[in-house]
Amino acid sequence: MTGLELTLLLLLAAVSGVVLFRYLNLPPILGYLTAGILIGPHALGWIPASQEGMHLAEFGVVFLMFSIGLEFSLPKLNAMRTIVFGLGLAQVGLTIAFSLLAQQVLQWLAPQYGVSWQAALILGGALAMSSTAVASKLLTERLEIDSAHGRQIIGVLLFQDLAVVPLLIIAPALGAEPNVMLATLAVALLKALLVLAFLLLLGQRLMRHWLHIVAARRSHELFMLNLLLMTLGLAWVTESAGLSLALGAFLAGILIAETEYKIQVEEDIKPFRHVLLGLFFITIGMQLDLGIVASHLSWVLFLLLIPVLFKFGLIVLLARLLRAPAGVAVRTGLYLAPAGEFAFVILNQAAGLNLVGPLVTQVILASMVLSMLAAPFLIQYSDKIALRLSAQEWMLQSLALHKIATQAVATERHVVICGYGRSGQHLARLLEQENIQYIALDLDPDRVREATAAGESVVYGDAGRRETLAAAGLNRAAALVVTYANTASAMKVLHHVSQMAPQVPVIVRTHDDSDLDKLLKAGAAEVVPEIIEGSLMLASHALLLLGVPVNRVVRQVRETRDARYGLLRGFFHGADDLSHDSVLDQEAIRLHSVTLHNGAASVGRTLKEIELGDLLVEVTSLRRHNMRGRTPNPETLLQVGDTLVLRGSAEALTLAEQRLL
Repeated sequence: MTGLELTLLLLLAAVSGVVLFRYLNLPPILGYLTAGILIGPHALGWIPASQEGMHLAEFGVVFLMFSIGLEFSLPKLNAMRTIVFGLGLAQVGLTIAFSLLAQQVLQWLAPQYGVSWQAALILGGALAMSSTAVASKLLTERLEIDSAHGRQIIGVLLFQDLAVVPLLIIAPALGAEPNVMLATLAVALLKALLVLAFLLLLGQRLMRHWLHIVAARRSHELFMLNLLLMTLGLAWVTESAGLSLALGAFLAGILIAETEYKIQVEEDIKPFRHVLLGLFFITIGMQLDLGIVASHLSWVLFLLLIPVLFKFGLIVLLARLLRAPAGVAVRTGLYLAPAGEFAFVILNQAAGLNLVGPLVTQVILASMVLSMLAAPFLIQYSDKIALRLSAQEWMLQSLALHKIATQAVATERHVVICGYGRSGQHLARLLEQENIQYIALDLDPDRVREATAAGESVVYGDAGRRETLAAAGLNRAAALVVTYANTASAMKVLHHVSQMAPQVPVIVRTHDDSDLDKLLKAGAAEVVPEIIEGSLMLASHALLLLGVPVNRVVRQVRETRDARYGLLRGFFHGADDLSHDSVLDQEAIRLHSVTLHNGAASVGRTLKEIELGDLLVEVTSLRRHNMRGRTPNPETLLQVGDTLVLRGSAEALTLAEQRLL
């Protein structure tokens, strides 16, 4: 097979796997693994085992380690030191210790099945790893990144990423002959210390100076080429020193992370990282021999259940010893129990050094793949599992809901604010100025604590949970506003609102208008894209600076908003509007609601037949049995109890109401 054919097949498998698993709302990593299993030499046999595929896998590991180094931050490490060097160190250390102990027990009970202590050490390191990609992605999607268990998970993952470095350093030494192993290990550690000292002491200064020279040329292509050169160059330096490619890439990431070019580098490297990392996971899947797995299925299931249960139990126990609530400990354990991507890297290296035999490698590889496939499902049901395993969790959730209900019980016609970040806080200030009550839900305990201490109506709660919305008095609310830009969470909120209180209008914030139709169909009264509002402000300032009269700028902005936002096309007229100029008041476009009672002239007729357009009146929405439809069809047959929202001038609205009733 030619290199082009190999590349095309790998890309086809990658695209197909990611599309399928994205459709199933599962992490793309699982799609890569499954695609690799199917097209590999042990299944369909489309791609034979080849050295070219392993080279692609090595490049994937290089860019994975580079991105991990790029995200590494000493201030972040210092801020989370209790979790990182407490829970993280204990979890990795005790897992490796358990692996060594198990090796001794197995050596004593069944010497014929025993493995060396070197293999046990490496396998213990692989077992200790959890999936940074899967856990961080699902934490972000579930809006749990700032929760108590989210911070514990990120802290442990951070230590695991650090622990990979010494494991990659000592692995080649462990593969040496026993009589020279200690000397080889000492030389490897000495080389590592010298390379680290040189790069960290002088490398950062040289890196910043060199990046400044390259960036001053103002060429994006040059910047990209230089980035690839530094990443692969440092990987080559560490490999030449007898260490690993991955270590050099990790150091390159750390050096760049301390410069002002970090953000630009993250954006530039992202496509390479995801593509090559995807190909790495495909090559991992290709190594799985389904025949061996089928013939040793009992061992595969045993090595799937025992490590996952052991990691889960160990993490829960350690988290409880560090005084984490039971529910937090259980959720942390469920996120971290399955295998991770670095486990494959370590297992690959162990197999390449002949520390682990082919049969053992296949069985362990199969169990790791299965555990990663199970990870999204464990996390999806983590709340239910936590409630089932922890009686304390029931009490804590009941107390949290009771606190929300207590704060919301005296409110009516209030606004439920989902998310109390900057947008939520600005909204709350405006509501307070208009003497409108609100209750805000947020998942950041520090923010909630500080806002509560300041006397603001904020409580800790997940807006995506039905019970939380009920406790916040959704049925009595005048409106609900989703202030964070997360479509998946907003869809969950809209689903609950449509079932519990369809009469409550929901306003949703998004980054752009890509999901606008989806959110509107789910029941959002209005969707506000940040990018459109930002562009309007940029355009208005630019026009003013160019000398365009301010009244013309204001009119253009208003017309753009009128065309974009249905709820801003007019307004509902009230008694306090009488203070405005009477002529302008009569000409102003406003909104007016008309409810059709029994005997109304329009009942039984269609909107087309009534011909409100002749009066220059537009029907913007129709509410029927607590269900609201935007821009109803002209063929809609009107019924008793329908509420029509009309848009037009005061005089036209009066004539339209007379025609309807």
